[in-house]
Amino acid sequence: MSSPGARVDARLLEDRAAWRRAGTRVVLTNGCFDLLHAGHVELLEQARGHGGVLIVAINSDASVRRLKGEARPLIPEAERAELLLGLEAVDRVVVFDEDTPLELVRLLLPDVLVKGADWGPDNIVGSDSVLASGGEVVRVPLVAGRSTSAILERIRGK
Repeated sequence: MSSPGARVDARLLEDRAAWRRAGTRVVLTNGCFDLLHAGHVELLEQARGHGGVLIVAINSDASVRRLKGEARPLIPEAERAELLLGLEAVDRVVVFDEDTPLELVRLLLPDVLVKGADWGPDNIVGSDSVLASGGEVVRVPLVAGRSTSAILERIRGK
């Protein structure tokens, strides 16, 4: 089974099955991760603290454009993935083409789904699937003033 919009390779699915058999808690978080900043790093480090493996799902360039406008992303998906993989907390990165990672969450069924606290519990995509499979959903506090939008506003002098 594979999601048509997520670029999940067979190795990731095999590894997910092996982690499940070994009892390794798999954590999944997602976002655009355009202009990597301290808030992102804090979120990823906190997410990693909830399990043994952290998978980060990032919106494809086309998905970011649909969500954020034609001027985004500033950093292409391959570079965003490479930057994230360079962080100690991140084990895997997967790109998804949809506007939300719902199909990817259902496919991987992480033990823990992590989002920033700016997402209300009822708005976290895939939370119902994770909870129904016995997993948990965690909302982590944001680092005040750290967002790609805030950085762009400072750059633009607003």
